[in-house]
Amino acid sequence: MDCFIKKVWQGKGEEAHQYFVRFSKGKFENRALLVLQKTTKIKLKGSFEWANDFATIASELASLNFSGTIISKQELPEIAEFLKKKKEGIVQYEVLGVSSEKIKQIRSRAYCLLLNAESPELTLKTKKKLPKPGKSGEGKVDDGFCIIEADLKYWNQIKEAFMLAECKKAKIAHTILIDSIILPEGEKDFAKIRELAKRKGKIIRKIEVDGVPSSEEKELLA
Repeated sequence: MDCFIKKVWQGKGEEAHQYFVRFSKGKFENRALLVLQKTTKIKLKGSFEWANDFATIASELASLNFSGTIISKQELPEIAEFLKKKKEGIVQYEVLGVSSEKIKQIRSRAYCLLLNAESPELTLKTKKKLPKPGKSGEGKVDDGFCIIEADLKYWNQIKEAFMLAECKKAKIAHTILIDSIILPEGEKDFAKIRELAKRKGKIIRKIEVDGVPSSEEKELLA
């Protein structure tokens, strides 16, 4: 499993498209925040952009039972018994005790996974509601929207998935610059135009590893 930022770095922005649908043109600072502390266990905190990736990596690392909210833009028959409401193209499920295997089945079709799970070796905690879209300034983005605490035996998988260095502490923040929005040709439906439109610009990745700062950037088309 590779996180959505890693997919951009690999030139696979199309696979990370859904993560950028919320963004309009402009400059968005302090996004996709990650904070790592590695002592006798791994503690990884992230802002709301990481909710799906946190749930995905948790489902791959351990056999868990997930509870919380799953939001989709299509019905998910695998969890039909947990349907909460349908409104304006959004289907919301309030799930209880859904297995890792079922999360793997639906994750590519779900818009947002706001899930909790707990085992002796891995715990996932996620807040219940997404923040409203908009430009957030310095210090206004919650870097503890989702939290994974895991046994050290999962370090290599977590490190690779989230592009982390070998370290004890790390802080990562991204500035997302959207220069233009490329609209799909021939589409008349406004909702579909918004959903299919590609964002073009760049991402600046600011990293602090064990107190040592650095930065890098990548062109974005997603």
